Amino acid sequence: MIVSAIAAIAENYAIGRDNDLIWDLPDDMRFFMRTTKGHHIITGRKNFESIPHQFRPLKNRTNIIVTRQSDYEAPGAHVVNSIKTGIERARAAGEEECFVIGGGQIYALALEEGLLDRMYLTHVHASFEGDVFYPKFDENQWNVQVLDEHPTDEKHDYAFTIKQYDLKK
Repeated sequence: MIVSAIAAIAENYAIGRDNDLIWDLPDDMRFFMRTTKGHHIITGRKNFESIPHQFRPLKNRTNIIVTRQSDYEAPGAHVVNSIKTGIERARAAGEEECFVIGGGQIYALALEEGLLDRMYLTHVHASFEGDVFYPKFDENQWNVQVLDEHPTDEKHDYAFTIKQYDLKK
């Protein structure tokens, strides 16, 4: 099974502020939805709670929430106490590719513990004030492929590039 992270990151690695996204990029959101649809997604509790109520749990995905709170309840989702347990749940279900979808602490743990095989990163071509950041990583450890170059337009205030990073074996 492939374990992937998927995130949109600013040039300064910011991914969020005040428990929300910093930008509105509809085509990137469509990429996220299309890429993760039908798969297991692993998210931290704070990130899960940042999703508007009407969209929780994310539809057409098996939602796995990582939290230290032993009594945490999330109807329609699975609650686990570690990323590794979430990955094992996905593997046991026969998943081909599961997705770590945030937030910052979950991404950092997944990278630090060497759990990721792939990353889908949308590089937003601007810097933002944020209070949550994607962890810095050594790009030399990854094979990089550009999936899409998106200019600014009437629906997108910021240009962005979607890249796929595959861990060098």
